[in-house]
Amino acid sequence: MSTTTPAVDLDPTPAPKKKRRWLKRTLITIGVIIVLLIALIVGVLLYFNIPSNSAGLAAQTVCSGTFVSGRNADDVFTQDVLPQSPALSIVSTSVDQSGRSVTATFLGLFERRASLLPNRGCVLDEAPDPAAQPFVAKPVNPAAWPAGDAAIPPAQWGAGVNVSGLQQVVDQEFAGAGDPKAGNARGMAVVHDGKLLIQKQAPGFPAGMPLLGWSMTKTVNAMILYKKGQETNFDFNQLVVNAFPADRTPSWVAQWRQDPQKSQIKVSDLLFMKAGLDIADDYGPQGKVVQMLYGEPSMAGYAASQPMAAAPGSLWAYSTGSSDILSQITQGMFPNDQAYWEYAQKAVFAPIGVNSGTFATDTLGTWVGGSYIWANTGDWAKLGQLMLNDGKWNSGQQVVPKGWWKFAGTPAMPDGDGHGYGAQTWIPGQPVGGECNTVPGVPKDALTMEGHYGQLVAMVPSKNTVIVRLGWTIDSDQFDSCKLISDVLANLPAAK
Repeated sequence: MSTTTPAVDLDPTPAPKKKRRWLKRTLITIGVIIVLLIALIVGVLLYFNIPSNSAGLAAQTVCSGTFVSGRNADDVFTQDVLPQSPALSIVSTSVDQSGRSVTATFLGLFERRASLLPNRGCVLDEAPDPAAQPFVAKPVNPAAWPAGDAAIPPAQWGAGVNVSGLQQVVDQEFAGAGDPKAGNARGMAVVHDGKLLIQKQAPGFPAGMPLLGWSMTKTVNAMILYKKGQETNFDFNQLVVNAFPADRTPSWVAQWRQDPQKSQIKVSDLLFMKAGLDIADDYGPQGKVVQMLYGEPSMAGYAASQPMAAAPGSLWAYSTGSSDILSQITQGMFPNDQAYWEYAQKAVFAPIGVNSGTFATDTLGTWVGGSYIWANTGDWAKLGQLMLNDGKWNSGQQVVPKGWWKFAGTPAMPDGDGHGYGAQTWIPGQPVGGECNTVPGVPKDALTMEGHYGQLVAMVPSKNTVIVRLGWTIDSDQFDSCKLISDVLANLPAAK
C-alpha cells in the first residue's frame, strides 16, 4: 500500500498578509513617484522663476490698476490678471489701501509686493512711500477736445464724413467688450482735422480712466529721448558705450566695452530694433520678456546682459529689451533721477494737456520704456496728434523738435523684415514689409503705436486723422488693427 506525502508550503506567510505586503510596497512606490514628480514640477517652476514672476505680475498689475487707473482691485485681478494664464488662479493678492501697495502670493509660499511711488507709478519690490498719491480723475471738462474732453456733435463733423458709417465702425469695435475671450475693447477715439469726432468707452472704463498702452509706450519713450537728445546735441549714431556721462554709467557698460560685438552697438541700432541682442519678444511663462518685466530689478541691465544673436545693424528683431536700454540712456542725460522722473510730465505731457499720464519705472528707477505708460483715451489721442503735427501743438508751441515724424517713420532696414518699422514706431502701410501692406485702405504714410493686448494709436497724414483703440485683447485673433484703420478711414475724407 503506497502513501502520498502531502505538499509542504515553504512560505509560511498567510495569503492575506502577502497581499497586504504587496499593497504596501505598491503604495510606497506610487508615493515615491508622486514625490519625485512634485519635486520635478517644483524644480521646473523654480528654474524658470514662475512662482516669483507670477506673483510679480499679479502685484504689479493689481497695484497699477488700483492706484494708477483707479479701478476696483478685485476687478483688476479678475479681468486683467486671470485671463493671461490659468496658472495665475493660484496667486492671491491683498491690497493695502493706506500704504498704496499690493502683495501677491503664489501658493502662499512666494511673495512679491508692488508699491505706488511718487513720479514712478507702481514699482515691484519697493517699500511704500506715504507721499504717493493715487490717481483721481479730474472732473469732465465740457469744452471741445483737446482743450477739454468733449467730442464735437456730428453736425460739425464736416463735409465728406460718413456719420452713420463711422459710428457703426466704432460701435462694432465694442462687440464683446468685457469678455476676455473676445476683442474686449475698452476705449476708442477718432480725431479728424484736429477735432475729436467720436469717443466711446466700455462699461466700467470711463473716459478719464488711464489705461495701459503696453508697447505703445515704446513710441512715446523714443519721442522723449528724441526731444532730450535734441536739447543736448546728442548723437544718435554714437556707440552705446560712449552714450553715458562718467558719473551716470550703468555697470553693464564695462562688460559691453570688452565684447567685440556689443561694443559696436549704436544708439540708433536700439532705436530701430537691430542691435542684435538675443532678447526678441517672448511672453511665454519662461520667456525672457516675462523675466525682465517681473523678475529683474534693472530691466535695461537684464536686456544688456543677453548674448548676441546677430552682428549689430545686420538683423531686425522686435525687442522690448532694446526699448528699456533706451530708457536708461535717457536716464543718463539727467544729473539725478528726480529730474529724470519728472521730465516726461514737464516736457511732453503737461504742454499738451495730458493730465492722466503715468510713466512707471523698474526697481532701479529706470522707465519701463517698452511697456509702462498709462493714459486715458483722450490723452493717448493727444499724443498721437502731437506726433501727427511733427511735434507742434495747437498752441503753436513746438513741444517736440521738428523732424521727429520723419525720424520715426524711416524704415529700419532697406527691405524685408524691418522695412515696415521705424524708430520704435510701426509703418503698417509700407508696401515692402508693412504689416498692413495687403490692406488697400491703410495708406503708406500711416504710422502707428501698437500695444501687446490690442492697443493702437494710428496717425495718418493723408487723412489728417488719429485713431485710438485701447483694450485687453488676450487672443490676438480677436482684433485686426489693419481692418480697423481701413474701416475708419473709409468713412473720412482726405486731408484738406
